Amino acid sequence: MLNESGGVIDDLIVYYINDTFYRMVINAAATENDVAWMEKQIAPFDASLKVRTEFAMIAVQGPNARKKANKALDSTGDGRAAVLQDLGVFFMHDFGDLAVARTGYTGEDGYEIMLPVEQASILWSSLLEAGVKPCGLGARDTLRLEAGMNLYGTDMDTTVTPLESGLSWTIAWEPAERDFIGRTALEAQKAQGVTKKLVGLVLQDKGVLRNHQKVVLESGAEGEITSGSFSPTLGKSIALARVPIKTGETCKVEIRNKLLHAAVVKIPFARNGKSCI
Repeated sequence: MLNESGGVIDDLIVYYINDTFYRMVINAAATENDVAWMEKQIAPFDASLKVRTEFAMIAVQGPNARKKANKALDSTGDGRAAVLQDLGVFFMHDFGDLAVARTGYTGEDGYEIMLPVEQASILWSSLLEAGVKPCGLGARDTLRLEAGMNLYGTDMDTTVTPLESGLSWTIAWEPAERDFIGRTALEAQKAQGVTKKLVGLVLQDKGVLRNHQKVVLESGAEGEITSGSFSPTLGKSIALARVPIKTGETCKVEIRNKLLHAAVVKIPFARNGKSCI
């Protein structure tokens, strides 16, 4: 979701349910700004926006996530699991009081399950009984970093565009006459040439890559780490960094006043628990 200058207001998923009903999942931390922006944009149209504060969302992710979640969801015996067997990636099935999407923020297969708040603890208990293990935001952040996924407010915000954030794939340039908000700015940036890009870094020396550390190129040009952490899958320190467009295959990162060597790699770093580099 872009502003007029092509800056990223938020990244979100819009699910088509029918011609007059869509569900949207936005970043909870950006709710106030997102809703204000959307209310402003829909004002001239015959459309309404309802914020579903009475809903909770539970994400179940991993190689066995769907199987175990289906077991928990089917504990009521109403056949929901059978309906979800053929659910495609990035699709949602809406049951009315329950919505299940085959999406996530970990690079793993699984579901994001939306349901009334008062029912969340019941589903949580059913998931635990089905063998699902709880994890915290730290684990999820490690997974999304290994999967090369941007975090809003860290790797992207209103000061950068999708073209500078490895998100060109999210831009629907066709049909050419579709004048979405931010298109003019993006087309101008594309024509002039993007000057920065988002890349993956793998630290070659001992240390840990962290947000906001300086990246130094052989030419002397500089970039900055936007997200950094230790990767359990790779057994190495990894990071996303915004760097000059002509960055090569190696760079250095300033850590505690020392310049340590790092390799510049394509993201993702890992998928389905296996290294991609």
